[in-house]
Amino acid sequence: MIDSDFLALPLHPVADAALQRARELGAEHADVRIERITRQLLHLRDGMVATARSSTTVGLAVRVIVEGTWGFASHPELTVASAAASAQRAAQVAGTLRPLNTERVELAAEPVHAGAVWVGHHEVDPFTVPLGEKVALLSEWSRRLLAADGVAHTEVSFRAAKETKFYADSAGTSTTQQRVRIHPEVTAIAVDRSGGSFDSMRGCAPPTARGWEYLTGNTPWDWDGELAQIPEWLAEKVTSPSVSPGRYDLVIDPSNLWLTIHESVGHATEYDRAIGYEAAYAGSSFATPDKLGTLRYGSPAMHVTGDRTQPHGLATIGYDDDGVATSQWDLVAGGTLVGYQTDRVFARRLGLDRSAGCAYADSPHHVPIQRMANVSLQPDPDTDTTTAELISGVRRGIYIVGNRSWSIDMQRYNFQFTGQRFYRIEAGALAGQLRDVAYQATTTDFWGAMEVVGGPSTWVLGGAINCGKAQPGQVAPVSHGCPSALFRGITVLNAREEASQ
Repeated sequence: MIDSDFLALPLHPVADAALQRARELGAEHADVRIERITRQLLHLRDGMVATARSSTTVGLAVRVIVEGTWGFASHPELTVASAAASAQRAAQVAGTLRPLNTERVELAAEPVHAGAVWVGHHEVDPFTVPLGEKVALLSEWSRRLLAADGVAHTEVSFRAAKETKFYADSAGTSTTQQRVRIHPEVTAIAVDRSGGSFDSMRGCAPPTARGWEYLTGNTPWDWDGELAQIPEWLAEKVTSPSVSPGRYDLVIDPSNLWLTIHESVGHATEYDRAIGYEAAYAGSSFATPDKLGTLRYGSPAMHVTGDRTQPHGLATIGYDDDGVATSQWDLVAGGTLVGYQTDRVFARRLGLDRSAGCAYADSPHHVPIQRMANVSLQPDPDTDTTTAELISGVRRGIYIVGNRSWSIDMQRYNFQFTGQRFYRIEAGALAGQLRDVAYQATTTDFWGAMEVVGGPSTWVLGGAINCGKAQPGQVAPVSHGCPSALFRGITVLNAREEASQ
C-alpha cells in the first residue's frame, strides 16, 4: 500500500498547476514529479553504535520541453504557487539554453498510463521497525562474530531507503509508486599484532528490494549459516598461501560475477555512454552503435537481459521517470550485442519505437537521466548444472566468491577484479584457500572465455545501492542476477606483488 500520509499531500492540485503553467508558456511536453525519499543508516563497530542517521527529502520537480529544449526546476514546497513558479523557471531555463542546443529534443512514443499504481513487494516496512529492535539484531550479529577465535573487530551496518513518488505529464499519464530497499553488511576483522597486519572477511548478502523480513529469517539468505562460517573463512584466509600468477580456469560465484557484469556489460550497454554523451564522468563504451547486431561480446552461452520488472530487483519499478511502463529486453543474445538501455530521448535517437524505461532521478531536485536497469546473465535454461559440477570440470583453477575491489578503463574494456575468498581447484576439487588473487582481461576476451553457465539453482540476484553517474552526481540502486559460470584460461595476477611494484 502507498503510505496514506503521502496520498494526503496535494498531489493532483500541485501537478495540475505546474502542467497548466507549462502549457501557457508554450511547452511541447511537461512532466511533474512529487517525491518523498526517506533514508536510514545504522553502523556498529564491535557491537557499539557508531552511526545512526535518518533523513527525509521532499520536493517537486518540473521538466519542460520548449522549442525542442529541456528546462528543469524544483522546489521543496508542495504548493500550487511553488508548482506554477517552478514551471515558469523551467521554461526560462529552456529559453536560456535554446541558443546552445544543436539537436531538438524528441521523445519516443509511449501510451498514456492514467491513474496507475505500483508498489514493490515487501512484508515489513523497515521504517516501521523501532530503532532499538534494529540495533539489538545488529548487536547480536556482532556478538556472534566477536565470540569466535581470531575475530578482533567487527563492522556491521544497515542501510534502508523508501521512495514514494507521484508522476504526471501533459500527455495524461499519472502514476503513484512506492518501493523500499535495504542493505545489511557484516565484516569480521583479524589482527596480527606481532606482524602489524590485519585482514577481513565480509559476508556476501546482497542488497535487495525487500523489507525488514530479509534480516529476521534465514530465507532467502542464510544469516545464521553465514555468521557461523565467516570466522572460519577468515581464519583460513589469514594462513593461506599467496597465489602464483599465471593463466587459470576460473569458476566464478554469483557473489563475485555480478560486479563484473555491472562494470563490463551494464555500463557498457547504456546508450548515452555508447554514443559518448556520458564520457565526461566515467568514460564511454567500446560497444558503440555501429557494432549493434555484429559485436561478438562473448561466447554463445552469454545471454544478458535488461530488466526493470525483476522481483526484488533494486532497479525494479512499474513506471520510470519518463512515465514509461517498464519491461525486460535482450542486451546480449548468443554472445552478440543486440540491444541497449535507453530512456525516451535516446530511444528516439536509436530509432526504437519505445523507450526501455531507464529514466531515473535520485532526488526531486535532480533531473532524470538514463540509468541502469537490472542487467542479468541468464542461467542455462536446459541443464541445471551446479557449481560443484562446474568445479569438477576444472583440472587447475580457482573458485572465486564475493566481491572486493575492481578497476576498469574509460571504455569499459580492460579490467581487473578481486574478491573475498579464493579456493584452489585441483583435479576437479577444492583444495584450500588462496590469497591476493586478481583476475584481468578485456571484456570480450573474458566473456568469450565463458564456456559454461550454471543452471537456475545457482542463479542469485546481487547488486549495489550506490551506482554513480552524471554531473552533478547521482546515485542509483541496481541489481544483477547471474549463475555460477566457468571461464577458461583467464590471466590471474598476484595483487600484493602488483601493489608493491
